[in-house]
Amino acid sequence: MNISPKIEARFYEREGDAYRCGLCPHGCLIPVGGQGRCGARRGDDDMLTAYTYGKVSSICVDPVEKKPLYHFHPGERVFSVGGIGCNMSCKHCQNYSISQSSSGKKRTTYESPEELVEMFRKERTDLVAFTYNEPAIWFEYMIDVMECAPDVTYVLVTNGYINEGPLKELCKHVSAMNIDVKGFREGFYADICGGHLKDVLHTVRTAFSLGIHIELTYLLIPGYNDSKEEIKDFVNWVLCELSPNVPIHFTRFHPDNVMNNVPWTQPEALLDAMDAAYDMGLNNVYVGNIISEEGSDTYCEECGAVVIKRTGYHVDIIALDGLKCKGCGRKLYIVR
Repeated sequence: MNISPKIEARFYEREGDAYRCGLCPHGCLIPVGGQGRCGARRGDDDMLTAYTYGKVSSICVDPVEKKPLYHFHPGERVFSVGGIGCNMSCKHCQNYSISQSSSGKKRTTYESPEELVEMFRKERTDLVAFTYNEPAIWFEYMIDVMECAPDVTYVLVTNGYINEGPLKELCKHVSAMNIDVKGFREGFYADICGGHLKDVLHTVRTAFSLGIHIELTYLLIPGYNDSKEEIKDFVNWVLCELSPNVPIHFTRFHPDNVMNNVPWTQPEALLDAMDAAYDMGLNNVYVGNIISEEGSDTYCEECGAVVIKRTGYHVDIIALDGLKCKGCGRKLYIVR
């Protein structure tokens, strides 16, 4: 029987009889015998411990488009793995059974970094995604896995709630991130997510500046974060702070967790958001959690040709010559 080892956490300081965690913007003060908000940090007598190190809750081999990443190794398979816990407390989280359960209350299996590497080697995939729950709180484990198999391409699907120091260290090993921008108002983040928008945006800017391939997901929740003004502000921020080429995924909300009284997002609202983003100048905009031919394909921003055709998770690369459009030769914002 594999037992999770006691691993010292990174990014903390001792403060009297407690520990100040520096992994994410919460900056939890964790007493001996206590845990941080994420459940992944425990105060022991001698150190702050990475309590969920190697505790795996979920493993699957997915299409990379499911992350969603549409412009990063399109059509390829990705080994996806997740742990337990999260440093946000989103009221609408669809993975709340693992993200909002504390270690010990949800069944997990310990896998050493070497054992996990052996698993994805057997699947013969060169892409590995840390996903399902918030990967940032698995910092020590991810670093050990990445250093154990440095030839593999790593992806994070993240809420972006991490301090700059740990983020920059992760970016030495990570090639792509899908980051949730859950809304574009501080009040929404405080009331619904238990975090701060400004910290997430800082993560997005930092990762983008370091050359990480970035795609953003914006879940439209009726009556909460779906106003035309808020969507316009979000798109304008992407245009001004990042690039018109950064892919944006507007996705459909479905009732879950403690927001079961909120209706599904209407497909028309997603298509309207997509059209507005295109009109403002973004080049790669998609809709998710609905079947939509017009909202799934990738177009050449120069000539308008469909270069990647998608039906669900079935992907046809029909007009790419390497990273260029076969029709006009324009180099596109795609990593292969």
